Amino acid sequence: MLRSSFLFILIPPLLFSQEKTDQNVWQPLQYFVGEWEGHSTGKSGKGNGERVYKFIMNDMYFYYQNTMKFEPQEKNPKGDFHEDRTFYSYDKNRKLIVAHQFNIEGFINQFVLDSLSWDNKTLIFIAESSENAPPGVKTRLIYEIENEFVETFELGFAGKEFSCWMTNHWKRKVE
Repeated sequence: MLRSSFLFILIPPLLFSQEKTDQNVWQPLQYFVGEWEGHSTGKSGKGNGERVYKFIMNDMYFYYQNTMKFEPQEKNPKGDFHEDRTFYSYDKNRKLIVAHQFNIEGFINQFVLDSLSWDNKTLIFIAESSENAPPGVKTRLIYEIENEFVETFELGFAGKEFSCWMTNHWKRKVE
């Protein structure tokens, strides 16, 4: 009886506790921590924006918040505003970094880190799923790091190859 009581008390905390994510898994994303400002070109027009990357919830997750204001253009005379928030998690079972991106337009993308260059300067994320997107759409994000970083957002519509939808150039904000 004492033995089963001990197990009853010990097992629930073990089942529901989560180990802190090993910081080595976040090494490819460490570069991004901080505040950024950037400009965008592409199908949405020209825009300027801000982004903040940080670790949250006891360093269990990596997070960024992004805003972009697009200039008026012929297709959109009032201009446009875009906002997205992305939560990165580490899937221990698949040993993959997964990005869960929520966009103000209602799209929710789940990306996995598909490719990483040997020097961590090129990261390619491929969407596993895109909620509220047209059927058959595929999405890819490419990050290329030098002194700054360039983010290329690519879409491939049903049966078509990827094509560039938007390119963002980000510079670290000077404090």
